[in-house]
Amino acid sequence: MAENEEIIKKIYEAILNFNINGAEEYTKEAMKKGIDPLVVLNEGSIKALREAGNKFEKGEYFLPEIMVCAEAFQKSYKLLEPELLQRKNRSESLGRIVIGTVMGDMHDIGKNLVKALLSGAGFEVYDLGRDVPIQKFVEKAREVNADIVAMSALLTVTMQFMSTIIAALKNAGLKAKTIVGGAPVTAEFAQSIGADAFAGDALIGIEECKRLVGRREND
Repeated sequence: MAENEEIIKKIYEAILNFNINGAEEYTKEAMKKGIDPLVVLNEGSIKALREAGNKFEKGEYFLPEIMVCAEAFQKSYKLLEPELLQRKNRSESLGRIVIGTVMGDMHDIGKNLVKALLSGAGFEVYDLGRDVPIQKFVEKAREVNADIVAMSALLTVTMQFMSTIIAALKNAGLKAKTIVGGAPVTAEFAQSIGADAFAGDALIGIEECKRLVGRREND
C-alpha cells in the first residue's frame, strides 16, 4: 500500500514540478502495478492540477508554468482514460455532457480539469476542445442527445459567446441544460444569459451537473 501511495505521490509531484515525461512514466508504472486508475486520477493527477491552479491564483505560478502542468496532466490522463472509459461502459452513465471552451478562447486548463472530474464521476463527456464555434456545440449536443452543455471562457471578450450558444441551443429545439464557468464568469452573469447553472470551481461544477441531470429527469 505504501509503495502505491509513493507512486501516486510521484505523479502528483511530477505534474507540479513541470516534469512531463515523469508524469507519463509514473502513470505507466501505476498501471503496471494495478493501482485503481480512479485513485491515480483523483489523488495524483487532479490533485496536482488543482494545486497548480491554487498556486496560479496566489501568484506563485504564471501562465507558462500552468501550461506545462496542464500538459503533464494530459500525459497522465490519456493513459488512464481507456480504463476509465471501460469501467464507465460497465456501469450506468450519469448522463451525457458536451464540453468546450468557447469561440475565440484558447484556454483549456480549467475545462480539462472539469472534463477529468466529470469522467471520473461517471458522466459520458464529449470534449470539443478550445476555440469552439457556436454551431459545433449545437451539432454535437444534437448528435449525442446531450443532457448538459458545459461552456468555459477565460476572457471577458469571449464569454459573451455563451449567451449566443444558449440561444442557439434553444432555437434548435434542444433541451440540454447549460452550465458555464471560467475566471471572468460570475453567477450573476450566468443568470443574466439564461444558463441553468454556474460553476465557481471544478468541484462545484460536478455537483451542479449531477443536480442538472436530476432536474432534467423530472422535467
